[in-house]
Amino acid sequence: MPYIKKEYREKLDPKIDALIDELRKTPVEDLDGQVNYVIFRLLLHLYPPRYFNYNRAIGVLSCVIQEFYRRHVAPYEDKKISETGDIT
Repeated sequence: MPYIKKEYREKLDPKIDALIDELRKTPVEDLDGQVNYVIFRLLLHLYPPRYFNYNRAIGVLSCVIQEFYRRHVAPYEDKKISETGDIT
């Protein structure tokens, strides 16, 4: 999890919340493309062209995937297993 300092969150969260509010207005069939666009632009502008930086960016994306799975997907799957039973 990206445990960042409170003062960074206080600066970033209002901007992120505004972006979330805007993206929530997007039709579901267009949302994934827009989220992809936002993430791509962040990476494009924050990681200068160099293999070292590309490697860092891919590492960040990989950690985001793993953290999202660990904190949200896995608990959801565990809940569903308890509700409907495991695969036998």
